[in-house]
Amino acid sequence: MVEDRATDGERIAQLLASELTGRFDGPLGRFSVVDADRDASPTPEGTLAYRVAVDEKRVADVHIYPEGASILLEESTGPLDVDAVVDTTSGPGLSVESTDDGTLVRIEFGAAVKRTVDALVAGADT
Repeated sequence: MVEDRATDGERIAQLLASELTGRFDGPLGRFSVVDADRDASPTPEGTLAYRVAVDEKRVADVHIYPEGASILLEESTGPLDVDAVVDTTSGPGLSVESTDDGTLVRIEFGAAVKRTVDALVAGADT
């Protein structure tokens, strides 16, 4: 049994970006990674690594930490239904909290990325 988990925020953000940009058809074809900072390094406060857009409209910011990553979802009426994302975000390594800046989805390890993408797609499908 493998005990190691990818918990490095930079690696988690890379996995997320790959999942979001790896397809050009279907629901993932609507997603893109924009404003990427290739020199971003994880910090305890969180460093902006890139933004996520749906239908070319920015909907979230991805921050990296030494252990984990987060997606700050903008509260707006746009191509992403934040409530649908929150309702479908579940499972080990994922948590959601409301902040003054929006809704924050925390990703603790790489295996949680696929479930994060599923939740984002659910929010874009509404």
